[in-house]
Amino acid sequence: MTMVGVLLAGGASTRMKSHKALAQRGRSSYMAHGIRNLWSACTSVVAVLGANGPAIQRAVEDEFTELVQSGALHDDLSRAHRHGADGYEVHFSRNPRWKSGMFSSVQVGLRQALALEPHGVLVLPVDHPSVKSKTITALAEMLGQALAASAPKERARFAYAIVPRHRGRRGHPLALSPALAHAIAKDREAANLDDAVRRHARLVGYLDVADAGILRNVNHPGD
Repeated sequence: MTMVGVLLAGGASTRMKSHKALAQRGRSSYMAHGIRNLWSACTSVVAVLGANGPAIQRAVEDEFTELVQSGALHDDLSRAHRHGADGYEVHFSRNPRWKSGMFSSVQVGLRQALALEPHGVLVLPVDHPSVKSKTITALAEMLGQALAASAPKERARFAYAIVPRHRGRRGHPLALSPALAHAIAKDREAANLDDAVRRHARLVGYLDVADAGILRNVNHPGD
């Protein structure tokens, strides 16, 4: 099943004193790391930008150019080929209302993701760089199995979410069925993503993981 990732990087990162998307994890920016992490389960990723969007996009595009030239994406591309895809895609999207909060970026990302006609959507904030790729893969597999088990006539209306949990605490990323993603994308009353899921999901599943990275939200240097 085709999955599309949505990477949220629209905030101003005032507490970090520099943009989270370009903060470094090892030799990679959080943005590049998040994109490659989502590629573990998604052929396409929609990266939603807001504050300093053009500058961040240029920096990340330059970073990926260097990764391609150095051969560092060889394993990523080999994995795509094993899954029957020619390669991976990144679609940069701008949220002109980024000052209104993360949920506005969620809606921008979901609308663009749905235009790619996916079987499911994974939503990951850029400030969760410690999430393991195997967690993302497990969420995608669980969502795919749930959708495959539903009757074809019901699948288009199957508003389902999967939330990862670590020691009873919920984290990110969230896995959404297309029907739920569509409902969230057009919601004008929800206060945030959690509220939108509660309002529209017919069923919410939980995936218990050993990955504490689902809880680690980086807001300050040194977090």
